[in-house]
Amino acid sequence: MKRVKKGDLPEKICATCGRPFSWRKKWERVWDEVCYCSDRCRSEKNKLRQTKEHE
Repeated sequence: MKRVKKGDLPEKICATCGRPFSWRKKWERVWDEVCYCSDRCRSEKNKLRQTKEHE
């Protein structure tokens, strides 16, 4: 079995916080759809959208 080094994993930039995050095994089938690094950032997207609407 061939192992991949952590530094060789694909990365994306989080749509909410702007930080880079790496591929995870649990995202294997949905990697193209992943936009947020965590559940917290995913829930923050709604708060950001609501504050922009009220401005």
